[in-house]
Amino acid sequence: MHAHIVPPMDRTLGALSAILAKAEAHCAAENIQPEALLTFRLFPDMYPLTRQVQLACDFAARAAARLAGEEPRSFPDTETTFEGLQQRIAATRAYMAEFPATAHDGAETRPITIKMRGNDVTMPGLNYLTMYSVPQFHFHATTAYNILRHNGVKIGKRDYMGAA
Repeated sequence: MHAHIVPPMDRTLGALSAILAKAEAHCAAENIQPEALLTFRLFPDMYPLTRQVQLACDFAARAAARLAGEEPRSFPDTETTFEGLQQRIAATRAYMAEFPATAHDGAETRPITIKMRGNDVTMPGLNYLTMYSVPQFHFHATTAYNILRHNGVKIGKRDYMGAA
């Protein structure tokens, strides 16, 4: 299970960090106030870039912890700058790296209980990972990418995949 949690989410968080660096450079090169990108939403009822990054980090960190049978660490949502988001990503990656592969032994069947719409929902670890955590994680990472791409940051699929 560890191979399906930490390495792929860490790679995407690394790619997200690189994308944010390109966005910050884009702002400097084009004389754009960073807040224009940091607060941008694709649609009024969607979260802005900063919250998309925070949520991608949360879903990664919570998956690593819960599937190890641990209570997830809480990260305050106080980032308002590219530097702050970079620190959040770095802290999340460091936290995830604290879980050795053996911490996720047996996680497939470990019962995971989360709150959904105010109700406790319990599912086996494999369902939690594949049907909840991974889709949520990639939704927010992809939305962050789309916000930046929509605003003219020169990024592509290779950047998102962490291959560029």
